[in-house]
Amino acid sequence: MTITKNQNGTHLELALEGRLDTTTAPKLEAELKQDINGVTELSLDFGKLEYLSSAGLRVLLNAQKVMNRQGSMVIKNVNETIMEIFEVTGFVDILTIA
Repeated sequence: MTITKNQNGTHLELALEGRLDTTTAPKLEAELKQDINGVTELSLDFGKLEYLSSAGLRVLLNAQKVMNRQGSMVIKNVNETIMEIFEVTGFVDILTIA
């Protein structure tokens, strides 16, 4: 998985490409822990994300909990496959998906 980061003041955007699974979820988790302090707007661009596992969902849930305390989080450009995962798991009710 490739993570492209763009930070502008308190807005952080991470674009994910590839697979967010057991192998790559720790990479995203480490990136978020490193960069999320002081961020009030977190955007995750899933336009090139091909796969999302339960390990990836856990990282997203933890990021949402942090952002609930310090700002907002939005997930953009979600394809049908990933949206189906969000719907089946109930994450559509937890996450803001644009």
